Amino acid sequence: MGKKIPLWQAYVCFLFTIIALMYCLGMFGLIAEKITGNAENAFVCGYGEVHIALLTSATFATIVASLNGYKWSFLEAGILASINRSMQAILILAEVGLLIGCWVAAGVVPGMIYYGLLILKPSIYLVATCLLCCIVSLATGSSWTTAGTVGIALIGVGTGLGIAPAMSAGAIITGAYFGDKMSPLSDTTNLAPAMAGSTLFDHIRHMVYTVTPSLIIALVVYAILGLKVDKGASLDIVEPMRQACLLNFHLNLWTLLPPVLVIVIVALKIPAIPGIMGGIVAGMVIGSALQGISLADWPGILHYGYTVPTFSDAWQATDAKYADVISKISGGDASNLLGLSSDQFKEFVKETGVSKAVQGEYNIDALINERGGMSSMLWTINLILCAMCFGGVMDASGMLGSIAKSLLVFAKGVGGLVTVTLLSCIIMNIIGGDQYLSIVLPGRMYKETFEDMHLAPRNLSRCLEDAGTVTSNLIPWNTCGATMTKFLGVAPWGHGGGYGPYAILSWLNPIVSCFYGWTGISMMKMTDEEYEEVMKRREREKAEAAEAMEA
Repeated sequence: MGKKIPLWQAYVCFLFTIIALMYCLGMFGLIAEKITGNAENAFVCGYGEVHIALLTSATFATIVASLNGYKWSFLEAGILASINRSMQAILILAEVGLLIGCWVAAGVVPGMIYYGLLILKPSIYLVATCLLCCIVSLATGSSWTTAGTVGIALIGVGTGLGIAPAMSAGAIITGAYFGDKMSPLSDTTNLAPAMAGSTLFDHIRHMVYTVTPSLIIALVVYAILGLKVDKGASLDIVEPMRQACLLNFHLNLWTLLPPVLVIVIVALKIPAIPGIMGGIVAGMVIGSALQGISLADWPGILHYGYTVPTFSDAWQATDAKYADVISKISGGDASNLLGLSSDQFKEFVKETGVSKAVQGEYNIDALINERGGMSSMLWTINLILCAMCFGGVMDASGMLGSIAKSLLVFAKGVGGLVTVTLLSCIIMNIIGGDQYLSIVLPGRMYKETFEDMHLAPRNLSRCLEDAGTVTSNLIPWNTCGATMTKFLGVAPWGHGGGYGPYAILSWLNPIVSCFYGWTGISMMKMTDEEYEEVMKRREREKAEAAEAMEA
């Protein structure tokens, strides 16, 4: 093991990471364009993701550590140990991909949408919108998928009812992120406990303390805002969407059995991996019984996801009639309606005035086509591996601990520690531009400090989600904020009004979490036996690192 790395060098590594992330996300190019007015400049990077930035940062950190006497074998052991800690999350993510593909093909997700649409009533539009997005997001485990499909239709419905798009978008995002946080299918809901050392279902149960009161307050506000809704307005997109659900699926209440089973699994504290497998098996049984899916079809569905097999006559006629328009709008990238992005489809509707039946079919098919499958999780798994490479080097070299220690001077007691953790997650969302980083890096930085205060790991995992995941959509340049803006056509903030003030869960949840930290409410402590096991684990990790250094 090398010498103690000076704090300033640790911050240089951190600053290098921030610069690399901003460059790869294209932020420097946008700034240069604003200053020079030239869209083509040396700062432009069209990559738009964070994987390579993290690997580059890991390389830079390795060089710094090596210059301070750290051997590669020691740093490599740190990387492998970091990856090993995230292996359960990686396995669960792959399994969740199987589950999503299975549930879509079995009619479970379409069934939840079909019955969920029944709750829409004009007088309670905002409340119903929020609850519907809760249902869809809980079923899919994806706030992005919910906002990018059902959310688009709900924005149009809200406009027809005379409700400002910013209000509609806020209700959609609140519901989508609540369902995402409560769903064992969500990648971030799996990632946070993996970083903190908690278990999936302990984490979900602990999240109830913060997201539930935040949702209830949001629903009360939405009910008040919705009092002026015109009760005579028409929801003419709802029925076409429900009919589109029936085009490829035989739906009845039996399709809701697998989600009920997953809820029972959460209640019975069954471990995540066998529990999710139970949901997959139940989905396969329902899919074979109700949708007629043969045994030979399941391997392809589970691996690559579900593909829509049948389209209505109106859809096919529209495809044929407007082939030139589709090609023009998509820049030649799409050969049919389903190849259009949500923004492109809105432009297509505006130009052609296509029927509500086709619009409803697009909203449903865009949600379920090529959805799920084990391969769909590889992007997130790759990101975890890249982040763990960077985090492993920073951790093994002691730089991560130095940075955390320097920040912890502001953390006085449990309330101070929770506040510093929440602020760190928000800052990472602002600087790093990605919700995964706001979970991974603070999770690695504060894990041992939470343990030293005898706080159970589920407290840290909850903080990571309370500020890391749910605030990401409030940052315009964050991947989540940019995606929500693209899907819903409303920016988080702006002179014309943004959805930020109405995305109540996103800004209220960190406040609730901070309140719990200072009051001690729901801040679960470790038992003496659990703390002793933590100390033993640390000793084992130190011994493994020492063996790696000697090798």
